[in-house]
Amino acid sequence: MIVIDYKDKRPIYEQIIEKYENLIIRGVLEGGSKLPSVRSLAIDLSINPNTIQKAYTELERSGYIYSVKGKGNYVIDDEEIKKRKKEAVAEQSKNLVRLVKSLGITKEEFMENLNYVFEEVGL
Repeated sequence: MIVIDYKDKRPIYEQIIEKYENLIIRGVLEGGSKLPSVRSLAIDLSINPNTIQKAYTELERSGYIYSVKGKGNYVIDDEEIKKRKKEAVAEQSKNLVRLVKSLGITKEEFMENLNYVFEEVGL
């Protein structure tokens, strides 16, 4: 499920965080599902368990997972995942609008292009 890119300049724990966030947002990991234990994921990825623990701690701090003492780590509930999806789309939309503005594209031109893309993709 998780593959580490050793050519990536980012620390391994950041890659793990990003991959889990994506799996949660995309719905691959459903709300309430249990994550692999720190030890088992560390063995699977052949990395130090402290690296996994750091990633899990950050995922919990940012609200993607929660821990149950003695039971493990779990994905947040489906309502929270929906909220995270909306937040992710809003953030990406802001970035796209900033890019469009920096390129000097008008709102009308952008909306025309966006409508074209929606039709092309079939949405």
